[in-house]
Amino acid sequence: MKTNSEQFDQEVVQSKIPVLVDFFATWCGPCRMLTPVLESVSKEFEGRAKVVKVDIDESPELAARYGITAVPTLLLFAGGKVVDKAMGFQSPKQLADMLNRVSAPVAS
Repeated sequence: MKTNSEQFDQEVVQSKIPVLVDFFATWCGPCRMLTPVLESVSKEFEGRAKVVKVDIDESPELAARYGITAVPTLLLFAGGKVVDKAMGFQSPKQLADMLNRVSAPVAS
């Protein structure tokens, strides 16, 4: 899911579950490589965490607000605050590890 400056606080900061935010650009090769990984992780963590994307060219004020200087940059929000950060391409395992640290386990 893509978000922008108008929706960001509602979608991310006020979210009841952790949110992984992908700051990306359409011209960025590693960003495009990360998209299917994020889609996979989003499905894996459905209901426990969500993944949103922010295009830095469409929302430069959000990039400035969070000090984004390179893409892709991933910020993990929990309780409305940034709790983790990763830059560059990340593997599914790296992203799952990030999310597992802050998301509730699946009830069996």
